[in-house]
Amino acid sequence: MDTSWTSWDTCGDRLAREYSDSNAGTRAALVRGMRLDEPTSVDRMTSVTAIRHVRAVRPVDFPSASAEWDLPESKRHHMLCELLHQLLAHAIQRRHSIGADQFVYYDASNRRRCLAPDAFVKLDVPDTVFDSWKTWEHGAPELCVEILSPSDTVEKLTFTEKLRRYRALGVRELVAFDIDAPVGERLRVWDRIEGDLVERVVEDETTTCLTLSAHWVLAAGGPDLPVALRLASPGLWLTEAEAERQAKEAAEREVARLRDLIEKR
Repeated sequence: MDTSWTSWDTCGDRLAREYSDSNAGTRAALVRGMRLDEPTSVDRMTSVTAIRHVRAVRPVDFPSASAEWDLPESKRHHMLCELLHQLLAHAIQRRHSIGADQFVYYDASNRRRCLAPDAFVKLDVPDTVFDSWKTWEHGAPELCVEILSPSDTVEKLTFTEKLRRYRALGVRELVAFDIDAPVGERLRVWDRIEGDLVERVVEDETTTCLTLSAHWVLAAGGPDLPVALRLASPGLWLTEAEAERQAKEAAEREVARLRDLIEKR
């Protein structure tokens, strides 16, 4: 006799009696049909609020803003970060989640264990409007980016402390662009390999972006940004505004070419 099914049926009956919503019968049948060692999901189980617990819930607050993190930002730093966010948003659309300076929490028991990347990407999670990111709900971002301009923008955390936290976060690819560093040292990248976050060798300030199947490059970001962190595959990724301007200029050139042909007839 298979006693595991007998014990599970008893447990399922007890849980089913505790469901008080209108779908109790259906959910009880689902519970009785699952083994203890079988993976479950929210879709197959009842809401946790329908289950009794031995003590009252003590909610842990994970704020979306904090005065101690709200430090002044230079216009240059803002433009560099905004350019990167626009590049990612235009290329990725809403297929993956994109963050920009939101808190990323990676310890469900400690709200102080967080980071605020200047940009991050979480693959295969459709983008939504969110105030903060909790890794235990959505997973750790595969890609995080830090834009550093120490001459005009103060950071709450030292970069050494940021590296320690990124190791704990579990990020797969970490990119740091320091616009004030000497030429040849402005772009640094770390990869997670066998649990270790190790810095890669970057030559000529360009390297592969493994997460997005592209390349990190340093190139002009507009008249006010002679150098910025950008992506290419192989051509430069464009923001929506840049793509529209490029299309308009191409259309104007084509109109001019056709007009010249007509005039020569």
